[in-house]
Amino acid sequence: MAQAHLPVPFVNEAAGVRGFLHCPAAACGCAFVLTHGAGSNCQTPLLIAVASAFCEAGFTVLRCDLPFRQRRPHGPPAGMAAQSSDRKGLKQAVLELRKIAAGPLLLGGHSYGGRQSTMLAATENELAAGLLLLSYPLHPAKRPDQYRTEHFPTLRTPALFVHGTRDSMGSIEEMRTAISLIPAATQLASVEGAGHDLSILTKQEGARALPQYIQNIGQLVPGMEHHQTRVSAVQNELAR
Repeated sequence: MAQAHLPVPFVNEAAGVRGFLHCPAAACGCAFVLTHGAGSNCQTPLLIAVASAFCEAGFTVLRCDLPFRQRRPHGPPAGMAAQSSDRKGLKQAVLELRKIAAGPLLLGGHSYGGRQSTMLAATENELAAGLLLLSYPLHPAKRPDQYRTEHFPTLRTPALFVHGTRDSMGSIEEMRTAISLIPAATQLASVEGAGHDLSILTKQEGARALPQYIQNIGQLVPGMEHHQTRVSAVQNELAR
């Protein structure tokens, strides 16, 4: 497989978008906006590993900081106003990436970032072709009565959920029940022994699952598998 280019800083102050752009050596035309959880930023090992894997598969990936993280380097988002601002920031990131890659676009992230992605997609069904949700925070830890699924019945974007079997914010069974509320095509990929941080995917053995997730979401999203098949042929030529 041809090696992707190293990620480069991506900043558009006017649009409020900041992060890193991963450009593939052989582009399939697909794109992916990927963001972080409430306690981190776009430089986490998990996001770097996922962005790199998708980039090697031909995706142009924007790994970005949410607006709350751009405003301050530490601490979680504060209140509903911050969440609304973060969703607006995600939409701007999508619009910026669409200027670079015109094919099917994925949106998603880890924990809080994934949740905000689903909330945005639930109100703007045409914004993204598919969602990749890493450790969706189904409920706060030790508070299983506070489900975060109010918007699931209006979510019509195909979604792949990647979830650890030891996630304190939702068990695999709880996730299956919650996902059944979504009227779009969905799939749940469980990661054995992983907690909410999914750090196992950053290690060599766990990272072997990433190409399978790329294949899975390609099968969920209409038109994406065709793009991936085309780029595989190009990659084979470049590897000769």
